[in-house]
Amino acid sequence: MKQNLPTLNICWFRRDLRLNDNAALYHALRADSPVLPLFIFDTDILNHLTDKADARVSYIHQCITEMQDQLLLLGSSFLVKIGTPENVFNELVSTYNIKAVYCNGDYESYAIHRDEQIAKLLSSKNISFHQYKDHVLFEKDEVLKDDGKPYTVFTPYSKKWKSCMQDDLLNPFQTENYFANFYRCQPLHIPPLKEIGFTLSTISIPPTAIDTVIMENYEARRNFPGMNSTSRLGVHLRFGKISIRHLAKQASAYSTTFLNELIWRDFYQMILWHFPYINEGKSFKPAYDLIPWREDDEAFQKWCDGQTGYPIVDAGMRELNATGFMHNRVRMIVASFFSKHLLLNWRLGEAYFAEKLLDFDFASNNGGWQWAAGCGCDAAPYFRIFNPYLQTKKFDADFQYLRKWVPEFEDFHYPQPIVDHETARKRCLEVYSKALKVNTILLK
Repeated sequence: MKQNLPTLNICWFRRDLRLNDNAALYHALRADSPVLPLFIFDTDILNHLTDKADARVSYIHQCITEMQDQLLLLGSSFLVKIGTPENVFNELVSTYNIKAVYCNGDYESYAIHRDEQIAKLLSSKNISFHQYKDHVLFEKDEVLKDDGKPYTVFTPYSKKWKSCMQDDLLNPFQTENYFANFYRCQPLHIPPLKEIGFTLSTISIPPTAIDTVIMENYEARRNFPGMNSTSRLGVHLRFGKISIRHLAKQASAYSTTFLNELIWRDFYQMILWHFPYINEGKSFKPAYDLIPWREDDEAFQKWCDGQTGYPIVDAGMRELNATGFMHNRVRMIVASFFSKHLLLNWRLGEAYFAEKLLDFDFASNNGGWQWAAGCGCDAAPYFRIFNPYLQTKKFDADFQYLRKWVPEFEDFHYPQPIVDHETARKRCLEVYSKALKVNTILLK
């Protein structure tokens, strides 16, 4: 034991920004030493963010501030650091006598590598490192085919998922029963956004409350972007402000369709785990890497700015740019238009969404883009090309969504379409079929 250093365990928060129903925190608080909560503003991540008013950083800071208020009432404090995780832990091991570090698992490539490095560092100091499942309901190898192989099609996966689901898996971790085991200390410094290198975002974040009326009507109304018909809980789920167990329990009671969306989330995380090459920018279906995407900076910029001349596409992009959110049906239309009408590399669109979406999650974002481009697991076939006009007629017939985001779409100065639908459709089929060497009979 290091002389004169406080003895404690650390609970390292990442994408689980809540004190209640938190798996790692629960296990840490039940261990044999007081628990100091830690959050690291990771410069390996932050340095890649070009927008210094990034709403996600503001949101994380807000969550930490709220948690700090809770901890102060318990006589404890959040320890918040800025830097690389390796440098932070090297500092902490000389500041405290740390017995163990607890955290919840993360399945993205950077996170896996980061945690491997931290585990090695801690092991060299005889400090144990414990990880728990908290971000998903089923992870890694928990839902597999009978032959032990991973599913690559959603419907059979979802059936197996539901057969594995038991009510006790949705029970919360009762962390509040052990709050007395937080490390007692004076309030520690919470760096303001300016110290982190960011400013407060002007984008507002929707509330965390679960609207059961929206959930009950989700199946009937979820595809209509002009309605207040989706939960807007994505950002809270992404950063763990809300527990996946709590949300799934509500969905089980009110909406099977909403629960299926949570199963999709588990599905894409499972795909990421079993097929890590998609982390490297590769298509899930390797043959699709042969497609010769167009390079058109002007078209790309018009898509980004919501100036394509296709109102439903432009509405979605303007909503994204203004709010950090885009309705799910519109995400599919926008992504399909990008990769099939414009024949631009889906990775560019994926990266733009990653930069703008408040609820950005690599597995789901990548899965959605590869689905739209036809190259992902269980993807829309390449010859399925959304017609933006028909999609508008079906899901925004009264133009409620269009008039909100593209009020000038019926005016003479609204831009002409940057590409003709039928011409773009034929071009897409020709390019895809040639690259994939598909029999032309499939195109009829």
